[in-house]
Order: sequence, then structure tokens, then C-alpha cells
Amino acid sequence: MAEIAASKLGELPFGERNGTHTDVIDLGTFVGDLSVEDDAGSDDISLEGLQQELEDCKEDYEVADILSKGIKLRDYTKGVENNLREVELNSIQDYIKESDNLVSLHDQIHDCDNILTQMEALLSGFQAEIGSISSDIKVLQEKSMDMGLKLKNRKVAESKLAKFVEDIIVPPRMIDIIVDGEVTEEYMRTLEILSKKLKYVETDPLVKTSKALVHPELERLRQKAVSKVFEFIVQKLYALRKPKTNIQILQQSVLLKYKYVILFLKEHGKEVYNEVRAAYMDTMNKVLSAHFRAYILALEKLQLEIATSSDLVGVEARGAILFSRGREPLKNRSSAFALGERINILREIDQPALIPHIAEASSKKYPYEVLFRSLHKLLMDTASSEYLFCDDFFGEESIFNEIFAGPFAAIDEHFNTILSNSYDAIGLMLMILIIHHHQLIMSRRRIPCLDSYLDKVNIALWPRFKMVFDMHLSSLRNANVRTLWEDDVHPHYVMRRCAEFTASLIHLNIEYGDGQLDLNLERLRMAVDDLLIKLAKQFPKPKSQNVFLINNYDMAIAVLKEAGTEGSRIQMHFEELLKNNTTNFVEELLVEHFRELIMFVKNRAASEDPNSGNDKLIPAAEVEPLIKDFDSRWKATIELMHKDVITSFSNFLCGMEILRTTLTQLLLYYTRFTDLVRKIPGVSSGKLVTISTIIHEIKKYSRTF
Repeated sequence: MAEIAASKLGELPFGERNGTHTDVIDLGTFVGDLSVEDDAGSDDISLEGLQQELEDCKEDYEVADILSKGIKLRDYTKGVENNLREVELNSIQDYIKESDNLVSLHDQIHDCDNILTQMEALLSGFQAEIGSISSDIKVLQEKSMDMGLKLKNRKVAESKLAKFVEDIIVPPRMIDIIVDGEVTEEYMRTLEILSKKLKYVETDPLVKTSKALVHPELERLRQKAVSKVFEFIVQKLYALRKPKTNIQILQQSVLLKYKYVILFLKEHGKEVYNEVRAAYMDTMNKVLSAHFRAYILALEKLQLEIATSSDLVGVEARGAILFSRGREPLKNRSSAFALGERINILREIDQPALIPHIAEASSKKYPYEVLFRSLHKLLMDTASSEYLFCDDFFGEESIFNEIFAGPFAAIDEHFNTILSNSYDAIGLMLMILIIHHHQLIMSRRRIPCLDSYLDKVNIALWPRFKMVFDMHLSSLRNANVRTLWEDDVHPHYVMRRCAEFTASLIHLNIEYGDGQLDLNLERLRMAVDDLLIKLAKQFPKPKSQNVFLINNYDMAIAVLKEAGTEGSRIQMHFEELLKNNTTNFVEELLVEHFRELIMFVKNRAASEDPNSGNDKLIPAAEVEPLIKDFDSRWKATIELMHKDVITSFSNFLCGMEILRTTLTQLLLYYTRFTDLVRKIPGVSSGKLVTISTIIHEIKKYSRTF
């Protein structure tokens, strides 16, 4: 501000600025003329580095301007110094003119300094007072924290004391409910409270000092509660013994509502709990045993006997009929060897169990596997329900085995009796599959209570099945061929039995996949092959033997296909045998009707063999009778072969296929015959029946295919 004031004052004459007219002081009088003398030592100045300095000054505008005007450096320097001197003198003059203002400014600054000193003293007082207040606040804060801690401790003590009082005190209302109340939901809630108090008194160390006061009262309440709920539960258990009681509904809708009563007894009345547990096990054991025994007796009245020890594949039919007299037939098939509609039991595996009195009212009889499925379906459902109830109600799975000891014994007694008298191999296999499905069902339910029982039944079924299967196998191996043989080329009943029996077991084993059964079926196939060959040899003519074998193999293949076992090794084996015997039959049939012509073709073919060494020409007289004979009767002979095939084979389609093969083979023989005849000199080919004529005749029979 002094500079601004000085600059403004400098614009006025000195006298005006001070309010007076004063002469201007001439500083030159005191200072004198300033001159710049020549430097005496200038001649000794070194010019080293001058060029570099000149190069550096090229960019300097002032230096470049001086040099461009040609002014001497010494003159220019003197001018600059004079200017500086003049400026200095003017500056001093300006400061002298502003001296009064500077004094005033100094006084003002001094006054401000005094005011600031007073402010400093005032603020220092404020600071001291604030420091005092801060210490007071700190003291208050410490007191507040101390009071907060005390409050927290008192609240903790209050909550613990309140909980302690709540846990040990016995309200009058609670005593009234336990002593005089009925066992309801409110009663069970009160039992829960009593249980907590009993546990608290026994476990919490804080109660030791007051235990003598509260423990007797709690103990009396415990004894009263245990006694009351014991009587209540025993009454509910007695309801299970009433006839026609739906046990599952009673368990789910009544007993499970009071499962806390059992938990209370388990925790605070172990002896009474054991009595309740034993009473329940005894009750359910007797009730379920009686139910299963009654159900088994009702099922036995519905049983349809399928097979006896004489119903074996290799047993003579007449003898089997005598032994099976009085036995009821199956609904659709009377054979004990065909699966038929019995397979439906596997599709009905999840259906409800039979209701005996309804089935008995309809006078229906069932194969044992139907009754077996129904019995075990009832067992599975009852066991699953009881297992889950015991786990939920008592919290113990071990109770189940003790409850079902009686039902298991009743079922085992029945099953062992049935199994020891069972000769129905298909029925046994169906029962094995039923058990397999039931195991899967129990696995999906994730209930393991029947695992050991179902395994035991499965283990019992397989040896019995193997024994019955071996009886069938032995009946084939030990069969009396003379008593079994019948003078009939149509399929033998033993072969039909074996085919149906094999097809049934193969079909059942597709899902189960037992490798041992496949081996046993192969043994059965080998035994029936041997028996069939023995029966065929009883026919005197090879042709009849082939017809008999073809009919039986074709029938076996048809049965296997019908049962859905196409592609099995046994079927492929029979197809190969059918093909071989068909070839033999065709050859026998042609030789029977065209012996001379076929022998001529075969012999001539052998003579034309290069290795035979026999190239003798055949005379025309030997061939002409063959030509005349064929021409005179070939049509009639084909008709005879057609009738022979139709009457010989049971399967029309098989017979027509064999006839087609026979006529095709005949055409091949005759074609070779005509080729040979044309090579013989002296024989007119015009007498030969043309190939096209024979083909036309063959097509007449092809239309019936």
C-alpha cells in the first residue's frame, strides 16, 4: 500500500502533495556528475572466449541491435550508467516526498498491533475456559461409562435371576394341570415345561443351594405325570387289540399326537417307558401275527395248483393225466410249461394286495405266484408303515424286529410248506422276480427293515427252482423212447413242452439276467435234441424221420418267436437244424419221384470231373427213356409232391417254403439234365420239356404262398 500511495503521490509536485510549495532539492549538487572513466587495465583484458560469447549473444535482441548500429560498447555502457544514476536519484526523491505518509502508515501499523495484542489476551482467556470445560466433559464421560457398565451388569444379573426363578419356580397352574388335568395338547406343553425344570435342577450348578427347596416338589410332579401318562398310553394301546381296528389310522391319527409323552417317559421314567415299550411290542406282535395268519389261511383257499411232481417235460402225457386228475386248469392255457398270461403278475407288481373275501365270492382261483405277490405286498406295506411309526414314535428302529418276529414266523411256516411241495418251475421263477422287484421297491422307499427277510426268501427259492429244473432235465435224459413214441410225424408234445418251457424261462431271464440259468437251458436243449433224435429213429423211413424233425424244429422256433425270445442262441440252433433237415427232406422227396434222372445227373457230373479220368460218351438209348419218363409224368409228380408236403407238415407256411425249395431244386436238376442231353449226339432236344414250361407250372403253386 505504501508503494501505491507513493506512486499516486509521485504524480503531483512535491509542494502540492504536502499542501505547500517547496523548492525541489537538486541531488546533483550533493552527488556531483557521475562519469565512467576508461579502465586503465582494459588493455590487459584477455579476448579468450570472446567468440563463444558472441555466438551466445546472437539470439539476444539488445546485443544484436547495438552491434547492428555500430555503437561502441564503452559509449553505450556510459549511457546506461547515466540512465541508472538518473533513475536512482528520481527514486530517492520519491521516497523523500512520501516520508510523511510512511510515518502515518507506521502509526497505523502500531495501533493494529496493540489491537491484536488485546485480541490475543481475550482468546487466551477463552482457551483457558474451554480447557476447563473439556476436563469437565471427560469427567462426565467417565462417570457415564461407569454407570453404563453398572447398568449392563445389573441387566445381566436381572435376566439370569429371572431365568433362574422361572426355571425353578413351580406355578400353581402347572401343578393343577399335572395333577388334575386331562392328557391333551396343553397337558403335553406342560410336560415339556416340567421336563425343562427337571433337567435344569439336575444339571445347573446354580440350583445346588436351592435344590433342597424345589426338588421334592418337582419329584412329586414327575411321579404324578409319569403315572398319569402311563395309564393314558396303556389305554390307547389296548385299542389296537380291538377287532377290525385299522392299525395304521389309529397310529397316525391318535398315537403320533402323543409321541412327546413317550419322550417324557424315556427321559424321566425309564422303567415305565420300558413297560410301555414292551406292552406295545407284545400287542403289535400278537395283532399282526393274527392278521397275517388269517390272511394266509384265506389265500390258501384261493390257490390254483399248477404242477405236481409228475408234471415234467419228459413224462408221458397219459401218465401225467392220470396223476393230474381233479386239478383245475389255467384260465387260458392248461399247460404247466407255458408262461402265457402269468407274466401279467410282473406288470401288476405295485397293485394292492388281494382282498380274500372278494376273490372268494367270485370263485376265482389263482396260481401261487399271485398269492405270493399279494402276501408280500401286504407285508411290505405293513412293515414300512410300522417301521416308520416306530422310528417316529419311539425313536428306535430295533423295535421293528421284535414286533415282526411273530408275522415272520407265520409267513415262514406257510412259505416253507408251499415251497417243499412246489414243482412249478415257472411259478418259482416268477416268485424270484417278484422278490427282486420288491427289493427294488423297498430300496426306493429307503426302508431297510425287510432286507434280510427278502434275501432269505430269495436264497430259499433258487435251490428249489434248481431242483425242479433238474427234475425236468432228468425226465428228458431218462425218458422211455418206446412209450413216448407215436406213429405221427407232427410235433411231439414233449418237444412242445420243452419249447414253451424254454421260451418262458428265457423271457423271464431277460430282465433278471442270470447266467447260470442260461447254462441250464443249454443243458435242457442238448437233452431234448438227443431225445428228439431217438424218437425220429423210431420211424422206419428217412423221409419220415426228416419230416418229424422239421415239424418239431419249426414248432420250437415258432414258440420261441411268439414268446419274444427271437435272437436267442437256442432259437438259432433250432433254425440251423431246421435248415439241414429241410435240405435232407428235399433230396429224399426228389429221389423218391425222380430217382433215375437225379442219379443220371449226379453220375454224369462225377464222370465229367477232370480228376475222375472217365470221359466215356453216354449212348442215346440210355437217355431217351429218362426223357420220355419225365415228359409223361412230371406234372402229376409235382402235384403228388404238393399233396405230400401239405399233409406232412403242420405249419402251412413252412410246408409251402419246403415245396418251393423242392421245386427249385428239381428245376436245377432238370436244367443240368437238359444241358447234358444236348451234348449227347443222336438225341433230339425237341423232345425235352422246356424250362419255361416247368417254371410256368411252378408259378401255379407259388400263388398259394
